[in-house]
Amino acid sequence: MIYQSTKDKIEAFHKQFAVLSKGNEKLLKEIALAEIPEMVYNSNAIENSTLTLEDTEKILSGSELNRKVNVREVYEAKNLAKITEALLNKPKQKLTIALILDLHKTLLTDIDDSVAGRFRKGKEWVRVGNHLGANPAFVNSLMQELVDNYNSQAKGRDYFLDKIAHFHAEFETIHPFVDGNGRIGRALINLQLMNTGLPPIIIQNKSKHTEYYPLFTNYPVTMKFDGFTQLFATLLQEALNKRITMLTAKKIIPLSQWAAQNGIKPTIAANKAKRQTIPAFRLREKWMIDAGYR
Repeated sequence: MIYQSTKDKIEAFHKQFAVLSKGNEKLLKEIALAEIPEMVYNSNAIENSTLTLEDTEKILSGSELNRKVNVREVYEAKNLAKITEALLNKPKQKLTIALILDLHKTLLTDIDDSVAGRFRKGKEWVRVGNHLGANPAFVNSLMQELVDNYNSQAKGRDYFLDKIAHFHAEFETIHPFVDGNGRIGRALINLQLMNTGLPPIIIQNKSKHTEYYPLFTNYPVTMKFDGFTQLFATLLQEALNKRITMLTAKKIIPLSQWAAQNGIKPTIAANKAKRQTIPAFRLREKWMIDAGYR
């Protein structure tokens, strides 16, 4: 679904990351934990939460907000952070129905306990825009088939990002829960990545209308998930570049400063960063890069 050159690039980054990881496990854990507010903010914002990154950081640190917010959104932030940290603390877990339901129960605790930790049933139909989720009568069997299919292919010949992309496309098409489908779906992407020894990714809220949402519109009618593979590949390169840079760079500076020092237009540098043709990464929504990169 993606060019072999991209696969080779990711494999090279993965090997470099694996070498650098030895002896630096504690630091890498700290990097991932520090990302939790950004992960939580972006995933909730994709679902139209009004919380800002700063709001999310304050909620997760136990600080008081400077404005009134919906109590539900506070629980959404806290609960998703619990899920994210739990997955980081136990990065290699087999994907099972029980695990998915457990994550969902945590997500909706104190938000809607009546539907927390279970799939849709009875007359619980859900609609997202023009898309209608799977018939509630078949959600359980569809989900079991999806999980079984993913696990049976886990060591197959198909490219690992294709498997994750297909799973995500199918999961969101089924829309197995009354609420929380997107956030659980994105958490599962990171579970699947960490199961392969790779870092989690952050799907950005700012580009959801151009890079993420359109993929869901196309999938049910085309059954093509290559767009998800491409998106995940780019974000994975960014996650790997971030960790490799933090482990090897003498100094990390804003991309805008690096561009000015190297006579590159800021827009060109930003486009290179987005395409991951330079080893830039986002930190609190700002592009950063190794000051010594040439």
